Amino acid sequence: MIRPTLFALLFLATRLPAQDAAPAWRFLFNGKDLAGWVDVNTSPETWTVRDGLLICSGQPIGVMRSDRPYENFILHIEWRHMQPGGNSGVFVWSDARPSANRLPSGMEVQMLDLDWIHQHKDPDGNPAPAGYISGELFGANGLTGTPDNPRGERSMSRELRCKPHGEWNSYDVVCVDGTVKLAINGKFVNGIRNSSVKKGYLCLESEGAEIHFRNIRILELPAGMATEAETAPLLE
Repeated sequence: MIRPTLFALLFLATRLPAQDAAPAWRFLFNGKDLAGWVDVNTSPETWTVRDGLLICSGQPIGVMRSDRPYENFILHIEWRHMQPGGNSGVFVWSDARPSANRLPSGMEVQMLDLDWIHQHKDPDGNPAPAGYISGELFGANGLTGTPDNPRGERSMSRELRCKPHGEWNSYDVVCVDGTVKLAINGKFVNGIRNSSVKKGYLCLESEGAEIHFRNIRILELPAGMATEAETAPLLE
């Protein structure tokens, strides 16, 4: 019986078709500059890099987008607000085109500081529901979806897991065929499905407060069944 040598096995492995290779993680932020990102409607001062971190000043309100669209993927992103009540988020399957409120259409994965609900009380003086501040998912500016844990058309997390400003939070966002599942700091707690758009850009949001990002990476998954009508227009 002839046993293949290690060299022979390595040689065969290099000849496997590229499409047979297993999906691999790829960093979307290199820790040095904004390569791979395109400013949509903010300013050169809004997004900077310092000590390996992506710093968003929060001004003006708007977004920057990935340089290309994505369909099915897992996104890992870590973030921390730097002041009480900070507001931001990441959009998936976005058209990356500003609307009247300066933000695009897309499925938003909310990033709110814990103090936000105390700064935005109802007319009776009661804080907003805690689900606001722990990864709420919703279709923004025309995109629609079916929430797993409804608050109207939005989906609230089933468990409060976000940490306060100054501390790092970790999101793992699984996006497949119009369904989004969100894990916060190591546990899946929210989801939304039947997204009206299933392929589009990633957008990072500037919305009034300083926020830091790090370890932004993506694992692209095989293509799905997104039709032309379910795909955001390609941008130059």
